[in-house]
Amino acid sequence: MIDLTDSQIERYARHIMLPQVGGSGQARLLSGSVLVVGAGGLGAPLLLYLAAAGVGRIGIVDHDHVDLSNLQRQVIHDTAGIGLPKVDSAAARIRAINPDVVVEPHAARLTRANALDLLARYDVVADGTDNFATRYLLNDACYFAGKPLVSAAMLRFDGQLSTFKAHLGEPHPCYRCLFREPPPPGTVPSCSEGGVLGALAGAMGSLQSVEVLKELLGIGESLSGRLLLYSALETSFRSIKVRRDPDCPLCGAHPTIRDLSAHP
Repeated sequence: MIDLTDSQIERYARHIMLPQVGGSGQARLLSGSVLVVGAGGLGAPLLLYLAAAGVGRIGIVDHDHVDLSNLQRQVIHDTAGIGLPKVDSAAARIRAINPDVVVEPHAARLTRANALDLLARYDVVADGTDNFATRYLLNDACYFAGKPLVSAAMLRFDGQLSTFKAHLGEPHPCYRCLFREPPPPGTVPSCSEGGVLGALAGAMGSLQSVEVLKELLGIGESLSGRLLLYSALETSFRSIKVRRDPDCPLCGAHPTIRDLSAHP
């Protein structure tokens, strides 16, 4: 168990006074690790709050560079950072927020070749991506690596959020239990194609950070088995039960995806 310094006790005082967290919980956060895949609209607020919360080691996977069009929603970056690799821009901001945090930038795409090695180094994985190929790869990789996955998505004025822990067995579903296969190309636009309200990224990324912290701390009710839907225009939340699919190609009784080499 990590002994908190005087400055850490002051920094995390509002956590420590929570009975569900306390000093032991804060020490757990400081010794914990999270891999955030995507330093964009969702990853930006997620990374900021994980850093502020004192998660001890944060990995960031993103191959992209900061662009002017990112700044409407990707609040971890700024105008001076245009042209920089997103992982470097985000890492600098995290270090400025909290020197307790060790930042590990991974300026690369997540692929079948590197996914399991990257995931093995972290306790919890968070999906902040904007494409289906990476989303399904992360789901499959987290299942094989035995890592909890907190996944969020958004488009226009709507967002969704869930946690997937199918590696624990029944009753936990995986992402494929909910959406078995990616939609046909061109049927669902990305944010760059369909647009997104900038503040929606803040709302969904912040909710995602709460679920990541809950998983690290082992407190509250996990979102595993539920899909949270948020409509910004209606100012409404809906929670839908998601059951484990016995015919799921990944975590079902007769899987057809047995390792990442079989990942579509």
